[in-house]
Parts: sequence; C-alpha cells; structure tokens
Amino acid sequence: MGILSQGLRTTIYKVEDLQVAKKWYSEAFGTNPYYEDPKYVGFNIAGYELGLLHEKVETPRTTNVLSYWGVRDITDAFDKMVTTGAIELEAPNEVGGGVKVALLRDPWQNVIGLIYNPHFQPQVDEKLLDEVRGVDPRMEAAFD
Repeated sequence: MGILSQGLRTTIYKVEDLQVAKKWYSEAFGTNPYYEDPKYVGFNIAGYELGLLHEKVETPRTTNVLSYWGVRDITDAFDKMVTTGAIELEAPNEVGGGVKVALLRDPWQNVIGLIYNPHFQPQVDEKLLDEVRGVDPRMEAAFD
C-alpha cells in the first residue's frame, strides 16, 4: 500500500538574495507572501505554496524536475512573467489534447513551469477557498 498523499503542497526555489527575490515573485505572481523569516519566504498561490529558500547555490540548476503552475491564459501569464524579467526557455506550446505548457527561468536560474490543462480540475477545499477570497481578491479568479 502506498502513502496517503494530500497532493503537491510546496515548490521551493533557492535564491541568493531573499529580499530581491521576494519583490520579484510578488510582482510576477501578483501577491504578497503569507510567511517570512530570515531564511524563507512563502507565498500562497491558489492554495499551493511557492517557497523561496535563502541559499548560496554553487551548482548549476537543472530542468530534470519541473513544477507547473496552473493558469487560465498561458500566453498572458507567460508574457507577464517575461515582462517582470523571466527568461524564456520554452514558449507556450500545445503538447496534446489542448494542454499547453511553457518554461521560464527566474533571475536566480530556477525553472518555472506554466500549464493550461482544460482536462484537470483540482479538488478545491471550500474552507480554503473562503479564506483565500477573504484575504486577497485577486486570487478569487483563480477559483472561479
């Protein structure tokens, strides 16, 4: 019998300048952190955690493990990320069945995936939905 997973919870990006990264991710995702300490900043992105971990990174970043952030309009989301300074790795493209993906790099060389998947509808916790709607009205559209 396998583990009883509650699903993906957190994607962590390692950054050398936590304050600069916090500002960049706040602008790129249009929201402020819900948690901060001297070594870690956490954002609630539609019920999932995007974490920034302060760490000097000596080794090159890889693209062998990817996390994709779900979006409704992949071209718009991709363009907004590029406008904030993300570097294009893979422009939005259809990978089959109407699913579209894109890849970018943040200023710290972390890979950010974006996905539009019309077939996948995540289960939304209604209590969390009410909390997010009450905290940040910009997040409301993510759940409609």
